[in-house]
Amino acid sequence: MAAEESRWLLGRPVPGAYPRVQNKKLYLATFAAVLGPLSFGFVLGYSSPVIPELSKADDPRLRLDGNQASWFGSVVTLGAAAGGILGGYLVDKVGRKLSLMLCSIPYVSGYIVIISAQNIWMLYFGRILTGLASGITSLVVPVYISEVSHPKVRGMLGSCVQLMVVTGILGAYIAGITLKWRWLAVLCSFPSCIMLLFMSFMPETPRFLLNQNKRSEAIASLRFLRGPHVDHEWECRQIEANVEEEGLSFSEFKNPSIYRPLLIGVALMFFQQVTGINAVMFYAETIFEDANFKDSRMASVVVGSIQVCFTAVAALIIDKTGRKVLLYISGFALGWGPIPWLVMSEIFPLKARGISSGACVLTNWVMAFLVTKEFHDLVNFLTSCGTFWLFSAFCCMNVIFTAFYVPETKGRTLEQIEAYFRRS
Repeated sequence: MAAEESRWLLGRPVPGAYPRVQNKKLYLATFAAVLGPLSFGFVLGYSSPVIPELSKADDPRLRLDGNQASWFGSVVTLGAAAGGILGGYLVDKVGRKLSLMLCSIPYVSGYIVIISAQNIWMLYFGRILTGLASGITSLVVPVYISEVSHPKVRGMLGSCVQLMVVTGILGAYIAGITLKWRWLAVLCSFPSCIMLLFMSFMPETPRFLLNQNKRSEAIASLRFLRGPHVDHEWECRQIEANVEEEGLSFSEFKNPSIYRPLLIGVALMFFQQVTGINAVMFYAETIFEDANFKDSRMASVVVGSIQVCFTAVAALIIDKTGRKVLLYISGFALGWGPIPWLVMSEIFPLKARGISSGACVLTNWVMAFLVTKEFHDLVNFLTSCGTFWLFSAFCCMNVIFTAFYVPETKGRTLEQIEAYFRRS
């Protein structure tokens, strides 16, 4: 066992390190968690079918003009930016599991406000609340999944976050074909309620429990997640070797093992958003209407379906190909959609995971707001062709950044990744 442990600590994955692991309950815990990103996807997709409907609303108090429509689509990202800050605090103070359960409250509350809306400001407020929940979700779920997973399946399960996001977007597009905007809001509130129910039966992550000096509970969590035939004590010792109980001070951000992964994570989130993907997803139906498609709603469904298919492919191959290869060669759904969230959940040391993840999520959603809010102004200033050429230029910069700065995390434990940044 000592030789095997030393090989892990040297950073080389050991074939068969989890030879008798049982993944069924791990998959169940992941399913419960990714109901949050499903809700998050419904929030993102909701504006696409609803904006054209509200632009023609009979009630003048709810009718959206062009500027109001852009705010309706983009204000959710401001709520999500605030959610990133709040999530960074909650994930370290109350834990990963309870943070996920708590975010169901603003999801449901936001949709209740939208359903009962009597004016445009109520619509905005409902969108901000659902955005707040989305920001918490987008931070906590990747952290939860990365901490309950083992290296053999962490890439696949981490990619399921983005898979469920695009599934939620597609669900909103499809449901929006037949449902009016109030009934669509009712439907969108269901996944968060189911997540609350399922997560109440799932364990907290072993790393958080060990950080709270709850070793027996951490062992019980590992037994639930790995099955009875794995050496839980061995894995627990590997985690304990890297658990630092003291708090994080700002002076420690001078340490390269903390600031380097933080800069990489923030840059990945910046580059993800300047591809322009959220502008396309938020305003898909409007874009296709402007392009004179006969059936703009069906065209939006096709875009959503492509996103789901290729994100699913990414989940299946990411643990074989690695993260960097997909970032080099793909389009959005195969690489730049799922992988920044996955890498964010892998590279931060345990003591800095909350605040660093919060900074990344804040960056992501502030950039999402700028891109979605200013998209129409960019089109007016640069034309549609010029705007998408600008997005393409940023995609080329993404590849250069990945080549020089993003580490490959395939097959490594979270402790090995942390050790890599300490060594370098």
